[in-house]
Amino acid sequence: MIRSGFRTVLLVAAAGVALAATVTCSQSTELATAPSAETQAGPAAQARDPETLRLLYSRSALTLNPHLATGYQDFEAARIVYEPLASYNEAGDLVPFLADEIPSLENGGVAADGTTVTWTLRPDITWADGEPFTADDVVFTFEFIRNPVVAAATAQYYEGVKSVEAIDNYTVKITFAAPTPAWSVPFTGQTGLILPRHIFEEFNGPAARDALANLQPVGTGPYQVVGFEAGTIIYEPNPSYWGGRPSFKRVELSGGLAPYAAAREVLQAGTADFAHNLQVEAEALSQLETDASGHISHLFGSQVERIMLNFAHPFARTEAGERSSPDIPHPYFSDVRVRQALNLAIDRDTIAKELYGTAGKPTAQLLVAPDDYQSPEIAYTYDLEQAKALLDQAGWIDSNGDGLREKDGVALEVLFQAAVNPVRQKTQAIVSDSLRELGVDVQISRVRMDEFFSGNPADTGSLNHFYADMQVYSIGNESPDPSTYMGWWTCAKIASQANQWQEPNNARYCNPEYDRLWEEARLELDPDRRAELFQQMNELLARDVAVIPVVHRAMTNAVSDRLIDVEFTPWDASTWAIKDWRPKPAEP
Repeated sequence: MIRSGFRTVLLVAAAGVALAATVTCSQSTELATAPSAETQAGPAAQARDPETLRLLYSRSALTLNPHLATGYQDFEAARIVYEPLASYNEAGDLVPFLADEIPSLENGGVAADGTTVTWTLRPDITWADGEPFTADDVVFTFEFIRNPVVAAATAQYYEGVKSVEAIDNYTVKITFAAPTPAWSVPFTGQTGLILPRHIFEEFNGPAARDALANLQPVGTGPYQVVGFEAGTIIYEPNPSYWGGRPSFKRVELSGGLAPYAAAREVLQAGTADFAHNLQVEAEALSQLETDASGHISHLFGSQVERIMLNFAHPFARTEAGERSSPDIPHPYFSDVRVRQALNLAIDRDTIAKELYGTAGKPTAQLLVAPDDYQSPEIAYTYDLEQAKALLDQAGWIDSNGDGLREKDGVALEVLFQAAVNPVRQKTQAIVSDSLRELGVDVQISRVRMDEFFSGNPADTGSLNHFYADMQVYSIGNESPDPSTYMGWWTCAKIASQANQWQEPNNARYCNPEYDRLWEEARLELDPDRRAELFQQMNELLARDVAVIPVVHRAMTNAVSDRLIDVEFTPWDASTWAIKDWRPKPAEP
């Protein structure tokens, strides 16, 4: 029940969110309910073309232009077609793709003062249409990304780049605006995929999203797209691929499948070869692994399931009509004692053990990978009594004996939102039980997944609009260099109406001391000193309770036992080395 005057708008907002959640549940029942006995049993394994590779995802790709990506599913689909100059493997070593070698101080590719890096390209590469790949394509990709009219999703990874120039057809020089230890971030991994100038040049502007090539790409990768329908993309081998012919004659990438259903298709039915990012309860996943035709791959990287607290008032509006504006601070999360109390009420051990099993580790660290950046000073405690004492000190007490705390006539109540997913709904339930024991009134909101993770300014249920008090989701650094990721917490990155909610600081957290540490870290060339700075940033976020890290999540994929040479990395899309995937040879 809404009892406090300052939240009158919540009546309307909550009703709208509830309607969205109702629609979501009616359309995606399998995401929100436990599998039936019949579903658990699964269909008998079906015979299918052994030369077809079938990949399953929970979300459907909307574009195959990685620089216009709307989410991870677009990167995964685009990575099969496009390639970067290089990428990091699981061990954190750079592996060349379009580059002929990895730049270093020793070979002269990396300037000692950190202001430039020079890449030498492979001379034997052509695009799928036969046109030669040259340094000019790298230059164009930078022009496309930095064009503000294009509004590239990957622009943040190139903010420190001053210029990109083609020294000759196979040499590219990148100049940074300041000494940059993160020289390997631009043009590497899934955010560094190179586009062909001859295909996209006329779309480098307002028409960027109208290019036919966004759906029918011309790349340098092992496969090319031959069909793109709602929910399914069909690939065939790229006859011009520099790495030789890949093993499969056809690749089918399908989206929109519930994680449990996708896992079952790989592990039990044998109707698919790969299912991506399975956020499925540990017990249910364990059942699927019994007598399975595939296996589960757990890869711990940088992903942290976290609870975000809104530092802005989500239910008040500015004169311009903006909600969750930092100009109107949150009425009680502005008090660090309230944030500390909520942090003490998060039962990380139970969430990790019951919901994630071997796929999750409880954590209070926001920056978990590489290991050097974790701080030994950060720890967590689950202590409801201490949490109650903090709320008492902050003046939030139950004055009328109804079990809910108030202060100055305002009830301590929160709207807690998450995307529709069984694990996240159970996380909400575990957290809500603890908060209600503290005397906090908790309302749960479930938002349709495509809306929650949307970058569309019209989707007001998105995590960047953050029209709630709390929200839970998972993300991490895209590269072993965490400077871009940690930059998300700076004041300049606050999501707002002015930037169409495209900036990543959806908590609206702002601390000049944190900004100072980040500025120093992004310019520091000494790796030991840089690690110290990132640890200090990690510690400051923990001390301020700017965010509540809950679980260090593994990337959990299901892989058919008929595949071999499948290699994953936490620093790129799961499809990054799909050129090497091949069927297991038949036993004699």
